[in-house]
Amino acid sequence: MGYLAEGFRKAFIILFSGQEETFSAIFTTLKVSTFSILVTLAVGIPLGFILGYYTFPGKHAFRTISDTLMAIPTVVVGLLVYAFISRSGPFGGFGLLFTLRGVAIGQFVLGLPIVVSLTASATEQMEDSVKLTLMTLGASPGQLAASSLWEGRYAVVAAAMTAYSRIISEVGVSMMIGGNIKWRTRTITTAIALETGKGQFAEGIALGIVLLAIAFAVNGFVSVARRRASI
Repeated sequence: MGYLAEGFRKAFIILFSGQEETFSAIFTTLKVSTFSILVTLAVGIPLGFILGYYTFPGKHAFRTISDTLMAIPTVVVGLLVYAFISRSGPFGGFGLLFTLRGVAIGQFVLGLPIVVSLTASATEQMEDSVKLTLMTLGASPGQLAASSLWEGRYAVVAAAMTAYSRIISEVGVSMMIGGNIKWRTRTITTAIALETGKGQFAEGIALGIVLLAIAFAVNGFVSVARRRASI
């Protein structure tokens, strides 16, 4: 217990002293994960609405694939993205490997199925009377989508926060694609793995505290959104 207590004591010293290396990993994580979730939402919400609102050939297959990919291991995503952006891959010429742009691509792939599936579920659960009213009023496709998503806004917010939780806490993509490069691509999760492996227990705890704080905040938003959606 003394070892654990000492680790927490040093961890708080690290956080309150503003250790540059520690906060570099924190800021890098927030920067890449925020960019990733914004792109994921921009693509995933429209796709989720289409999947949940319209009927078309192959819809069931697409939904099954999307639902299945929600649980895809992060190391598998990292492996697939690595194969495409490595020097011998089809997109190797873009220089994406071991960059934050490459990490963002991997996180986008990781979060997209979550946003698509949960947005589709929210759209499907919308009352038929709302859909009928919008169609009766002659709403355009854009107005129809905007109004429908607004009706299910709390469920969509929950989908966004769930995807963000998955993105910010992953380690496989950041390690394999980013390379855990100090001051450049090192994130909270990869730094925790590195520092703990080096025996720097206090630094690992400090970063773990930050990650837990972010996770609690995000999950708090998810809980509120879900309660609102059920009202």
